[in-house]
Amino acid sequence: MPVITAPHAFNQDDLYVDLMPTLGLPLFLKCEGFNFAGSIKLKAAAEMVESAERRGVLTPESILVESSSGNLGVALSVIAASKGYKFVCVTDSRCNLTTRLMMEALGAHVHIVSEEKDGSLLGGRLEAVRRLCASDPRCVWLSQYSNPDNWKAHYRRTAPAIARAFPQIDVLFIGVGTTGTLMGCARWFRTWNRPVRIVAVDTIGSAIFGDRPGRRVIPGLGMSMRPPLLDQRYVDEVVRVEESDTIRTCRAMAARGFVFGGSTGTVVSGATGWLDDHHAEHLTCVAISPDLGERYLDTIYQPNWVQALFGDEALDVAAR
Repeated sequence: MPVITAPHAFNQDDLYVDLMPTLGLPLFLKCEGFNFAGSIKLKAAAEMVESAERRGVLTPESILVESSSGNLGVALSVIAASKGYKFVCVTDSRCNLTTRLMMEALGAHVHIVSEEKDGSLLGGRLEAVRRLCASDPRCVWLSQYSNPDNWKAHYRRTAPAIARAFPQIDVLFIGVGTTGTLMGCARWFRTWNRPVRIVAVDTIGSAIFGDRPGRRVIPGLGMSMRPPLLDQRYVDEVVRVEESDTIRTCRAMAARGFVFGGSTGTVVSGATGWLDDHHAEHLTCVAISPDLGERYLDTIYQPNWVQALFGDEALDVAAR
């Protein structure tokens, strides 16, 4: 029986869903949302905070500042509350209401940016973070976008856990944002004892892999710039997913009792397309599910919201 004294000490790391009965796919979904932050970002947040503490960057007087579309903000809110740090999360209008309320419940101050810089809300968020750090020397910006401890968390924990569970794995599907999960897992499997195909799943409208940035309304995956952490030499293939397909996939899984978040819907949708195009019956395929779906109840799972932004087609969850 686990007994913990800090919320980040618990993370269910060995739960997988076999999606064959649900979606008819030879795919195992690694569920990373069963912790007190509700997402895979708890691993990166803990690694970055603890590294900064070891290096003396974080002190009891420090104020944590970070830019986040949601999940990392919640994870840092959990850790800041546990350790006694003040935390300011800089986010934008795409942040789900439930996510913002969760951060505030944990004692974080949420600063919402509405103005773009260099053509993106992310640019506006980063500018706001820089202003905050310049205004108060107590502010410490962990910078999930460039901090190597982001990917090291998954190199040390996520990838080895997958290898233990599936020693014959052939293909691994990973959603991309900061690319911390992607880079950590890809680096680890590059040195493993058998080849594993690394498939990055991005959302259309994201500029991570050199595409032109466009409209994105679902937080979690995608970025309006190339992440500093990305080293494309470790990526075998990139799959891009329309947000309407993300919604259809989420709602199809919910129809079978699995309520996952937008990031998970994107990853599963991308994996679906890849598996349809390849003879995958004899392959062992795993996808990483970053989050659960309770923070998307007023968006992805709200028909009026979906219809207003994507039309009736996105509500179609007909069986495959």
